[in-house]
Amino acid sequence: MRAVQLPRAVKGILMSAASTNLPTPDGPGSVSGAPNLPAGFTDTFTSRYINTGALRQHAVTGGEGPPLLLVHGWPQTWYQWRLVMPTLARDFRVVAVDQRGIGLSDKPEDGYDTGTLANDLVALMDMLGHQRFALVGFDTGMPIAYALAADHPDRVERLVVGEAFLPGLSPTPPLVLPPQLNDRLWHIAFNQLETVNEQLVTGREAIYFGAEYVASAGTNKLPDDTVSYYVDRLASNPEALHGSFAWYRAIHATIAQNQQRKERRLTVPLLAIGGAESSGAMVGDTMQLVADDVQTLIIPGTGHWVAEQAPEELLAALTAFLAPYQVGVLS
Repeated sequence: MRAVQLPRAVKGILMSAASTNLPTPDGPGSVSGAPNLPAGFTDTFTSRYINTGALRQHAVTGGEGPPLLLVHGWPQTWYQWRLVMPTLARDFRVVAVDQRGIGLSDKPEDGYDTGTLANDLVALMDMLGHQRFALVGFDTGMPIAYALAADHPDRVERLVVGEAFLPGLSPTPPLVLPPQLNDRLWHIAFNQLETVNEQLVTGREAIYFGAEYVASAGTNKLPDDTVSYYVDRLASNPEALHGSFAWYRAIHATIAQNQQRKERRLTVPLLAIGGAESSGAMVGDTMQLVADDVQTLIIPGTGHWVAEQAPEELLAALTAFLAPYQVGVLS
């Protein structure tokens, strides 16, 4: 693989004046306030705010090597990646971001279509000095990563996606589903509601989000304290709950965008990952609709929360798939 052009050093972070003199993120949503991190995590990773002009984003960064951007899903934050980040940081400059509306990132009223969310991430990587990078996106992070790769093909070296569908391109599930599947998917319609969802969930966040974590986990449930951490962040203020639904409320704008994106197929090497007890082969089948170079991996015994349920298996897959990217940069 050709050497990747990195115009700025990958050791450390070079930020423009717009991102200096910002407060240091703290509290439970930051590295300093996050519970149950792997040993040595805070020696490698730090939280920082990145101001891209229109939006202040929270990113957790660390490691040395070519840049690797991790994009979380719903209803999670950068914390989703904590178990795989230390190993990845041995070979990559890892950037784990809170999406617009999520975690410690700004929560404006608008801008939750995947085109805008992808532009957010491009602006973030610009500020960090990373012209080209590898990209990983799971759950809602998968359609965002697809939009970024399709809208900015010159920026993405390798793409890994998992555990989601592409609005407007994936087959639409029927209204009436088998009970187990309905438990996992009913939130997609519910989250799009204009106000009733927030009215019903406020004060009952543990019931709603707790049920989602259980239903999507399969047989290997996430620890109670992990689920509680995510739920507490969503219950911390009305803006956090509102932001968690915003991606879904913009889904019809994303559908319209994807109808245009499908006309320009992805040529970037792509790995599609599904949990055997969740999306399975659907992720690969979906990406075959829009991309030319697709590898598919199904991880046995794993539900929807792949990075937390099967971190070792995910790391093995990422290490193998991203090796040509890393070697190409360092050679």
